[in-house]
Amino acid sequence: MAESCRFFPSTSNMPVDFVDPAVAQSSMSHGATVASTYKEYAMKVMVMVKATKNSEAGAMPTEQLITDMMAYNEQLVKAGIMKGGDGLKPSMFGKRIRFGAGKKTVIDGPFAETKELVAGYWVWEVKSMEEAVEWVKKCPDPMPGEESDIEIRPYVSMEDFGEAATPELKAKEASLREQIGAEHRD
Repeated sequence: MAESCRFFPSTSNMPVDFVDPAVAQSSMSHGATVASTYKEYAMKVMVMVKATKNSEAGAMPTEQLITDMMAYNEQLVKAGIMKGGDGLKPSMFGKRIRFGAGKKTVIDGPFAETKELVAGYWVWEVKSMEEAVEWVKKCPDPMPGEESDIEIRPYVSMEDFGEAATPELKAKEASLREQIGAEHRD
């Protein structure tokens, strides 16, 4: 699945979970319509688990926390919301590239300001920000024994760019998404 950034926005307002035509035909024989065989989502969000001193120190979760998170992820998948996600290694394993004054500077981790770092993330497709908040409230405590935050941020859509998103740029973006989708189907 393509990740969004300000130069490669998501198509968060488009239907996503399309069903194989044979499945749709089978469903229709049981009284369902084609429209009811896929879900439409109003927004795509990134749900970020913020880092803590322990996660930045490389502390691994307990077996119980892994078990609880797997059960939570299973609920998200069954609900059709979770589209991806992973945990991230501490920033000591990372790099930053700073852009400025025509230069690009590589900065080795670890990085200060632990509370601003991300320890893990999910990609969800939800009907509203309120639905995303309700799902986060069901999440097991990601950093037991210390205060932690989970941040929810909507993806940018091509429509957010207004007139800067010319028909040519929209077509190019759609072509890139199609290529990425084909690579993931192979």
